[in-house]
Amino acid sequence: MPDDSVIADPPHQTDRPAEAGAGAGGKGASDLSWNDYDAVLFDLDGVLTPTAEVHMRAWDTMFNDYLEQRPDAGRLARYTASDYFAHVDGKPRFDGVRTFLASRDIELPEGTPDDPPDAETVGGLGNRKNAMFSAILERDGVEPYPASVTLLDWLADRGTQVAVVSSSRNAPLVLEAAGLADRFEHVVDGRVAAEAGLAGKPSPETYLHAARLLGTEASRAVVVEDALSGVESGRAGDFGLVVGVDRGAGREALLGAGADVVVRELDELVPGRSDG
Repeated sequence: MPDDSVIADPPHQTDRPAEAGAGAGGKGASDLSWNDYDAVLFDLDGVLTPTAEVHMRAWDTMFNDYLEQRPDAGRLARYTASDYFAHVDGKPRFDGVRTFLASRDIELPEGTPDDPPDAETVGGLGNRKNAMFSAILERDGVEPYPASVTLLDWLADRGTQVAVVSSSRNAPLVLEAAGLADRFEHVVDGRVAAEAGLAGKPSPETYLHAARLLGTEASRAVVVEDALSGVESGRAGDFGLVVGVDRGAGREALLGAGADVVVRELDELVPGRSDG
């Protein structure tokens, strides 16, 4: 993705269909028994809203600007979309910075979560990315995926509890911008996780925390994720069902990470609406 790609379509946006299929658990989107589940725990970016695209643009610009200004820039491979899925997607912001820098054999001081965006620290780079994300979101706004709203409406009609579990500290802002805030009493975001001392994805701790807030067992809850680290989180927590949403990670990769079902859009999970 070029440096000036702020308004370009992200590279994972293709017309390639992601099949709704069965994983190791042998379940398909069209034959799920919703009576087995009391709650659905949603990731946010890339699942309910297309803000994963905004995150991708912000990470791309921040990392490549940083790499280009380093004295050893000539030896460093540029940040690409594959780096997003391999090192950043679904992880807490500062973990994403650490993991990507390690992939380029770059060591920086940790700094603090409050470092200014111009600081050459893990904290500074993370906050630089966040400033870019906030600017794009404020400028362009965000609309939820229509198919995701269809599933939310259907779950509300049947009385299924829902919560959001996101690594991003921007989750409440995104939900408000997308008009979804009033649908979720509980939002376990990066700030909540830090305050509660919960490990980020792929640890299952944030999802288990959300299940406890809803008063349900993991075995009676569904995790819905588009990131490999999030799918791994759901599988590690022994949740009753882990749904992978293929926004670019790839069906086989999501199944390999532990998804029971992979869909292209969330309305495929609504009985009678699956394309099979």
